[in-house]
Amino acid sequence: MMKTIWKKKLSAWTKKLSVGNAVIDSEHRNLIAMINDIESLINARDGSALLQAFEQLEHWLCIHFANEANIAQSINYDFAQHKLAEQKLQEEIRRLKDELEAKGGTWSEDEIKRYAVCLKNWLTKHIMEVDMLMKPALQNLPYDFLPKNAVEKCGCGCKVAPVVCKDSYDY
Repeated sequence: MMKTIWKKKLSAWTKKLSVGNAVIDSEHRNLIAMINDIESLINARDGSALLQAFEQLEHWLCIHFANEANIAQSINYDFAQHKLAEQKLQEEIRRLKDELEAKGGTWSEDEIKRYAVCLKNWLTKHIMEVDMLMKPALQNLPYDFLPKNAVEKCGCGCKVAPVVCKDSYDY
């Protein structure tokens, strides 16, 4: 019988998590869904799919951070501390992915618990404590605000175009 390691999914998107910008909110929804999908893969012990999910998460974080930086710059928001925290997370995700790959797609239960705590805590803290600091400035702009220079290159070198889920406009 397979033991479930990761017992509590991240909560679903709620209005409480809205930072007041369609791009950022939509990306947060996507990140919550990805982390919940990773939870399922961890519990299924699907190492191959988990490695692919890590690569997708790493790429989406890169895009999300580039979009946040672009929006922050356009509203004259000091992004220096935010950027440092993001770089640390990206390094940790790469380290965890590389570790998983080196172990042939399997982790011990202790490693799974460590990963689960790291990622869940980061996303919750990122939205509620870090991104919410931009909310006052974003509230003065239309919810669907996009900076004029909304397409740029992210850290992995790909072109970034903000992805907005149409459901984001429910608020």
